[in-house]
Amino acid sequence: MEYDDENYNLFLDLYNESSNESSIYVTDELVTLCQTVDVNKFGATFMPLFYHINFLLSILGNGLVLCIIYKYEKLNTVTNIFLLNLVFSDILFACGLPFWATYYSTEWIFGRALCKIVGSLFSIGFYSSILFLTLMTFDRYLAVVHAITAAKSRRKLYACSLSAAVWFISILAGLKELVLYDVRKDHSLGYMCEEMGSSKAVMTKWKLFGYYQQFLIFFLLPLLMVLYCYIRITVRIMSTRMKEKCRAVKLVFVIIFTFFICWTPYNVVILLRAFYISRDPNICFEALNYALYVTRNVAYFYCCVSPVFYTFVGKKFQSHFRKLVSKRIPCLKTTLLTSQSSRTTSQRSPYTNCDY
Repeated sequence: MEYDDENYNLFLDLYNESSNESSIYVTDELVTLCQTVDVNKFGATFMPLFYHINFLLSILGNGLVLCIIYKYEKLNTVTNIFLLNLVFSDILFACGLPFWATYYSTEWIFGRALCKIVGSLFSIGFYSSILFLTLMTFDRYLAVVHAITAAKSRRKLYACSLSAAVWFISILAGLKELVLYDVRKDHSLGYMCEEMGSSKAVMTKWKLFGYYQQFLIFFLLPLLMVLYCYIRITVRIMSTRMKEKCRAVKLVFVIIFTFFICWTPYNVVILLRAFYISRDPNICFEALNYALYVTRNVAYFYCCVSPVFYTFVGKKFQSHFRKLVSKRIPCLKTTLLTSQSSRTTSQRSPYTNCDY
């Protein structure tokens, strides 16, 4: 019996010890687990195909713009310097799409270094794109509203300096992804490429910082500047007859308008996500997760939409495109030249106020 009593006392000691240790992990706080299985399946179904199509259209469209500028335009003008930088930022942005398409369809198979590089360059491409669009709008504002005073300052050095400033700001903003992005292995999803490396509280603060940075600096501020510039440009056009500048204004206006139509829903969604996360980091809002997938895809679609407007909205680009096509397809040469001649005749009409 002594042996049994001794074993029993030993059992009680071990039980109490294990109970005391386990009590360290007991909390009275309710932890909500966010189930995103359906959202992940939704993304894995639609996003890879969309990203591949978007990548191909973006490369073809931006490549066409580069070809037209190289063959028919001066590369050292202020407008073309900004346009070239905008095209490069779109291409930089689009080059990350095949990586994300593969990631969403399977897992991250490209290693830790590419996880950081692709994540950072992807953000830099987006940030520089919106800033160059804003810069082009401001440049049009100077050319139209302050044509005489801006003529001396709008030189090659001015364009190169502002372009360098845009790239510097974009790279600075993209350093967060370069530092925080890393690869981890999930037991059900495989290798994941995402922001990590700190406690949940710290990562929540970084996520909120990224959301507010994108909304305030790369959306709201450019939007206010674009609205101001185009209000002043419209007032100027209404008071004078400026046919040549009217075409350029419409070209940039359509590009800017298309950009904000594509990007506004996405920025509204991330602002809502920031609002809910700041109130409760563990909150589960499935509708916002679906909305993020949809609006983000619409926003990314802009990369292949903008070159289309570069080519087909501006009269000068239309003329260059017709020349390029007529050289490659001789049977279309007569038709294109006839169409161009009829348009030129209509442009010379004395009743035309603002031909686009």
